[in-house]
Amino acid sequence: MTPRDASEPNGSRWSDLDRPPLNITALRRGLVREGGLWSEVDVVQRTGSTNSDLVARAAEGRAAEGAVLVAEEQTAGRGRLDRQWTAPPRSGLFFSVLLTPSEVPVARWGWLPLLTGVAVATGLSRAAGVDTALKWPNDLLVTVRGEERKAGGILAERAGDDGVVIGVGVNVTLKEDELPVPTAGSLGLAGAVSTDRDPLLRGVLRALEEWYGKWRAAGGDAGACGLHEAYAAGCATLGREVRAELPGDRAVMGEAVAVDGDGRLVLATGEGVQEPVGAGDIVHLRPARG
Repeated sequence: MTPRDASEPNGSRWSDLDRPPLNITALRRGLVREGGLWSEVDVVQRTGSTNSDLVARAAEGRAAEGAVLVAEEQTAGRGRLDRQWTAPPRSGLFFSVLLTPSEVPVARWGWLPLLTGVAVATGLSRAAGVDTALKWPNDLLVTVRGEERKAGGILAERAGDDGVVIGVGVNVTLKEDELPVPTAGSLGLAGAVSTDRDPLLRGVLRALEEWYGKWRAAGGDAGACGLHEAYAAGCATLGREVRAELPGDRAVMGEAVAVDGDGRLVLATGEGVQEPVGAGDIVHLRPARG
């Protein structure tokens, strides 16, 4: 689907009635409040990457903690390893947030993508009624006709010395013939009771504010604030045989047995060694034990 130019007569851009635009006024009213985390909410019709835009705004001093940038369409959305993430206009949630957890040691910031995953899963479960699971470190999984499929992803990037921009992309109304790859999915295909993006976005951002507040108050201690337990409970990677494709063209195979205190995935290899993995691609080789 190709969007028409925004300068065309009113209504032409919204010809797809199943995909109405976000209501920016209602979003701001529901999210920006005195004493809350979210300081501003902006919605743009089309951009390359909300992450790139928000990192640039932060570098120029034009964004404070709690800034939220949402795009109706991304033309150069990025996943990990600079993979492209594209979807039809208004078919999903594509947004980035700026966080500056100054009271948390930088060594614990690696929990932020995992925290965001828990928040996204929590918010979507409440607002869409869809059971979701997390694939370490940053994928959101749904079940479509008995198959596990990726419906979303998370990308965290440093923004200067004191900030992190976290981008989230979630397929909401993508139909089967619109999926970029057969292993992709969407909330709609997974049987969501609602695909109205306004309450979905509010639900996700409220859950993110709640979890971020707990984690920050605990000084980034994922165990003390319950984040470690919540992530492990929702992680579909644990208990499975996986292959970790690591930097430097190295691969490790083993059973994913734990997420450690630093948010790393711990693999029990065939050699009897427990190896923590802090970065890399994870391939699920078989279903979890049950």
